[in-house]
Amino acid sequence: MIELIAAIILFIGLIGTGVIIIKKIPVLCELSIQEVKKPGVLRRLRGKIRDNGTLESFSTELLLQKILSKIRVLTLKTDKKTGAWLTKLHKRSLKKKNKFSDDYWKRIRKGK
Repeated sequence: MIELIAAIILFIGLIGTGVIIIKKIPVLCELSIQEVKKPGVLRRLRGKIRDNGTLESFSTELLLQKILSKIRVLTLKTDKKTGAWLTKLHKRSLKKKNKFSDDYWKRIRKGK
């Protein structure tokens, strides 16, 4: 049943895609070469970056150093947090242990 529903959805999607493509083909044929080769936002941005010279001063070692230092800070933070959790758990277990007195079994035997 689920496969049938999935197949129907796939079929409807393919039909919809075909309809959109058929409607857009005449519009694409009417475009001139100048309109097609119009530089997009990414091309202009790429050109500005090349002209700016920021790629020449880019250092992969510096980037790697920054990433590793951030990872180190993150691991130190998680280590501190887990240490705090461990101390909290240790205190809780000590409290539970102190509630259980040594004469517990003696009181149980006297109660019978």
